[in-house]
Amino acid sequence: MRRSTGRLVVVQVLVVALFVTLLARLWYVQVVGGDAYQAQAENNANRQVVVQPQRGLVVDAMGRPLAANRVTWVVTVDRSRLTRLDAAEQADVLKRLAGLVDLRYDALLDRIKLCGEEGAPEPPSCWNGSPYEPVPVAQDVPRDVALSLSERAEEFPAVAAEQRSVRAYPRPEGVNAAQLLGYVSPITADEYDAAREADDPTLNAASVVGRAGVERSYDDDLRGVPGTTGKSVDSRGRVIAEGAAVEPEAGGTLVTSIDARVQALTETQLEKAIKKARTTHDDVTGRDYEASAGAAVVLDPDNGRVIAAASYPSYDPEVWVDGITDRQLEALYADDSGTPLLSRFSQAQLAPGSTWKPFVAAGALEDRWETGDRLDCSSGLQVGNRWFKNYESASYGSIGFDQALAVSCDTFFYRIAYSAWMAQGGSDADEGVHDPLVEMARAFGFGSRTGIDIPGEAAGRIGDRPWRRDYWEANKDRYCKIAKRPEKVESAYLRLFAREFCADGYVYRAGDAVNFSIGQGETLVSPLQLATAYGALANGGTLYEPRVAKAVLAADGSVVRKIAPKKSGRVPVTKKHLRYIDDALLDTTRTGTMAWKMGGFPLDKVKIRSKTGTAEVTGRQTTGWVASYDENYVVVMMMEQGGTGSGSSGEAVRAIWEGLYGVKGDTVDRDRALMPGARPPKALPRVADDGKILAPEAARKRDEDGR
Repeated sequence: MRRSTGRLVVVQVLVVALFVTLLARLWYVQVVGGDAYQAQAENNANRQVVVQPQRGLVVDAMGRPLAANRVTWVVTVDRSRLTRLDAAEQADVLKRLAGLVDLRYDALLDRIKLCGEEGAPEPPSCWNGSPYEPVPVAQDVPRDVALSLSERAEEFPAVAAEQRSVRAYPRPEGVNAAQLLGYVSPITADEYDAAREADDPTLNAASVVGRAGVERSYDDDLRGVPGTTGKSVDSRGRVIAEGAAVEPEAGGTLVTSIDARVQALTETQLEKAIKKARTTHDDVTGRDYEASAGAAVVLDPDNGRVIAAASYPSYDPEVWVDGITDRQLEALYADDSGTPLLSRFSQAQLAPGSTWKPFVAAGALEDRWETGDRLDCSSGLQVGNRWFKNYESASYGSIGFDQALAVSCDTFFYRIAYSAWMAQGGSDADEGVHDPLVEMARAFGFGSRTGIDIPGEAAGRIGDRPWRRDYWEANKDRYCKIAKRPEKVESAYLRLFAREFCADGYVYRAGDAVNFSIGQGETLVSPLQLATAYGALANGGTLYEPRVAKAVLAADGSVVRKIAPKKSGRVPVTKKHLRYIDDALLDTTRTGTMAWKMGGFPLDKVKIRSKTGTAEVTGRQTTGWVASYDENYVVVMMMEQGGTGSGSSGEAVRAIWEGLYGVKGDTVDRDRALMPGARPPKALPRVADDGKILAPEAARKRDEDGR
């Protein structure tokens, strides 16, 4: 009995103690910490109204806007508020909204679903932005519709209409420049979470982020800093308090080295050349050239600045502004539409053909050959068990390096490469053997990225001994499997190739060496890489990392920072040999493979050096190249499946040169030149000393005054 009474007392004491503790905690929460908890509760029920900053402009070198902003009415749906309604109310609100903004009900449902959640469509039909931000479901809504939604807020809970700033593309001079500019899209949930962890004040749930081109590379400069109205609103959007507003900080203006007039000319001439090639007959295949794609680049060789860069086919950058559709996105990636999202001037990788020969000549001359050496330019050359012929079987007899470059003699360079291959030990040479031709190609930047300030650049490829070994190691299992069971494969060619590749696919043969010497085989370059390398020929041997951007300006026009050209190295070629190659390429324009496209051009006043190239591609029509330069510009054009280099692009390249210098007939007319005074870009007053962007008229006057 005593034990039971004792236990009861203990329980009673514990109950009393717990009750006292609970009362004490309630007193602390309500009296001592009441104010703090009330503030937290209010924070859960209200939010600051964020004011998005104006994204910075992207302008050309003369201040013409390439990417700007415009104000539009946007209708949004707040997912968190929508879920507070029952299913019937949600459906009723969304159906009425769909009719008001001219959307299908199911399309509206897709737009407010978070990408990745059950039942959500693939991006961009779903919402890939922050789940904490109202989802924009309609843009460029008529003003009367937006005002009607605002006035009928009780009928459309969770729906809002507001004015927002969105990207616009003014297209000065008719430019496109989609691959250079890039595009923006809403911040993703992962990006938003990362920004919150990093306490980044420039990003919030409604931010847009650069995704490609200079929009991505210089996103931090263009983005700006959001502000607030000072108003606090509750979960239903009602203003419950007002405080001090914080003005947003607009993003900086990005000044580029692009000249809109040159960019427009380059785009126009590239497209014109491609469309003309499609009506030209290919005698080899018996059908017209497909001319499937192309690219062109105009550089300043003295600093590597990009004056123009065109890619064809292209697309309208406005497609990203209103929310891209599934069909539009598929078209940007589709092969049958030419994959227009691909930036071919920096991402296309193709055999360079004979535009490669000046670099082979430089490697040979710096190794053991002399400018006075002569070799037979025969119609063909037997290498092993294969006959390697000159293009169109031309024969010029005994010639030197200069004429071999001018007339683009393949067999001359075959002999150079075969001699080097034999001296290195032929097929038995080690992968690390000294190869002067390969090493010179690498010295000119091939096989690695140029370092241009836009993302996604391709590195190209040099098909040398180490590459062949690596490729064999990566693929031998696949081909050896085919070689062991050839009856499983229908293609006789594939069976033969698999057997040979499995046995000794790592061997660098004489045929590989001679193909390398004329820009064929496994070596691939981008138009930008080729333009950068020709820039080194033009400026006396300095390689530059190409730059699109020149400076970032504040809202008042002052310079926030300059983006200076950057040297990436010097090529190991003597001045004597550079001058020799330079003179030979001048002959290419006067009397060689480019001469038939340059008749009547004032080459005594504008001394253009050039090299044409025609690269054969298995299963496809030839790739045509023209690389050209003078002391002020480098102009390179490439056309896939378009025929010979000069035949496909020669007229277009000439037209670009005519525009740059104001050439009319056989004279140079400075008043018609795209560049003021037809002077090199470095001399133009693109950004004034005080940081202001000069108007084109003021820039022209200062340049003509010699200041």
